[in-house]
Amino acid sequence: MHLQAKRLYKLALSPVLLLLSFVSTGAWAEEAQRWQINMTPGVTEVGAEIYGLHMIVFWICVVIGIVTFGAMFYSVFAHRKSKGVKPATFHESTAIEIAWTIVPFIILIVMAFPATVTLLKVYDFDDSDLDILVTGYQWKWKYEYIDEAGDNVVFFSNLRTGKTEIYNEDNKGEHYLLEVDEPVVLPVNKKVRFLVTANDVIHAWWVPALAVKKDAIPGFINEAWSKPLETGVYRGQCAELCGREHGYMPIVVNVVEQDEYDAWVADKKSKAAEIKALMDKQFTLDEQMVAGEAVHNQYCAACHGVNGEGGIGKPIAGSPIATGEIAKHLDIGINGVPGSAMQAFGAQLNDVDMAAVITYQRNAFGNNMGDIIQPIDVYNFKQGQ
Repeated sequence: MHLQAKRLYKLALSPVLLLLSFVSTGAWAEEAQRWQINMTPGVTEVGAEIYGLHMIVFWICVVIGIVTFGAMFYSVFAHRKSKGVKPATFHESTAIEIAWTIVPFIILIVMAFPATVTLLKVYDFDDSDLDILVTGYQWKWKYEYIDEAGDNVVFFSNLRTGKTEIYNEDNKGEHYLLEVDEPVVLPVNKKVRFLVTANDVIHAWWVPALAVKKDAIPGFINEAWSKPLETGVYRGQCAELCGREHGYMPIVVNVVEQDEYDAWVADKKSKAAEIKALMDKQFTLDEQMVAGEAVHNQYCAACHGVNGEGGIGKPIAGSPIATGEIAKHLDIGINGVPGSAMQAFGAQLNDVDMAAVITYQRNAFGNNMGDIIQPIDVYNFKQGQ
């Protein structure tokens, strides 16, 4: 029996010795970074408090586990039948029952007080310096920076990882499936309130470093806030299973100094003004074909093919839509097809880009309709004219 206990002791001790060897050689730090599954403090005050609460509760659970299982293992070992120990005959103990009722109650109170204080901070949406409306789409995000004067900055953020990486034709990039064409830009040390909703199905806007995770539900607006204290690039993902390309709608947030943020906003508003000015311009067919090809390749080619040959979506080459009535083509491009994978691009593309891509599709791939759709035509269609 003594030899068997000694062997069990060595087996139990070996993982501890292996762990100590990692610590002594510095390998443990590297492995912890690679395999980390714990929460991180992030870059916000609330995030640090949540992390602190998590660690307090974790160590309380560790102590409870050690005490409970230690007492159990000691009792099994020290009072085993082979030593001739006779089992006790009592059935209940008032003192023990009182103890195991009061002690857990005290532990819960100790944990509940700081948790309540932090929770009140999490739901304090007052006095924000910036409000952003976040809308989930299948499968991208729309951001609208709300301006008191009504001069809002609006843009869509799409996955930038190429299809060649996704289909293993090229090597994966450093930020595979976590890179976008238009990141969110926030000023450092400013309180930002997020108004989160969805256009189609339930999504969830989640950026761990900012301590924000909020469901995006169609017809509802949920609130969240963050105040990043450090500049940097922080990445997140949709955290709600939202359909076939759920894994393809990442979130990237750039936290920058105030002057850099002001310059970014000014640039966005300048580009919006340029697009507005283009609404009155009459484009030539060649101009629309060049611009439309770029829009088609970015938004349409994944489903309809670079050459309009089709794939997930129907072919555009020779399509009765692309060679039929312009109004029908505009309707599908703007409003989509309910119950199918064809999305409504009316809110995702401005009128200039929509006019260009419709023109391109009606004249490329051998369709050769000779039609030129202008931005004002798209605007009038949306107005029902």
